[in-house]
Amino acid sequence: VDGLKIVKTLRSTGNTTPALFLSALGEIGNRVEGLTSGGDDYLVKPFAFAELLARLELLAGRNKPSNASEMILTSRDLTMDLIARKVTRGDKTISLQSREFKLLEYLLRHKNQTVTRTMLLEHVWEYHFDPQTNIIDVHISRLRQKLDTNGEATLIKTVRGAGYTIED
Repeated sequence: VDGLKIVKTLRSTGNTTPALFLSALGEIGNRVEGLTSGGDDYLVKPFAFAELLARLELLAGRNKPSNASEMILTSRDLTMDLIARKVTRGDKTISLQSREFKLLEYLLRHKNQTVTRTMLLEHVWEYHFDPQTNIIDVHISRLRQKLDTNGEATLIKTVRGAGYTIED
């Protein structure tokens, strides 16, 4: 039995165990079929081990119960209120564009983890392909300019060859 049939069977019985497809079949049709059959993620071989770990950590965190504390995200002196859509660093309010807000939220939800460019493209921009642009670099640069003013420590760090992270 192949993975598609296993996941379809699990989902038909109400089982919500996270399912990550690891496959050499990387065409769009294969990925769409994997995701529509009930898979939570799809990673094409060959892949970077760091990306696999990051995706597994993400899937492991999805089944955590939601509560009100998840509406306020923090890292050091940065606070993000998802209900009020307000970001502050220390006592300064920071105005963010919609995409910058979504990018910062994603990074904060995965703080202390390396977030890959692929993950950002899929979850922030909802691209399931690499558009071969510097869109992520531009938005990260803008966020850094807005967040790291007045000599404050850099919040968003680049992990060379892997992606970005926010660490406490």
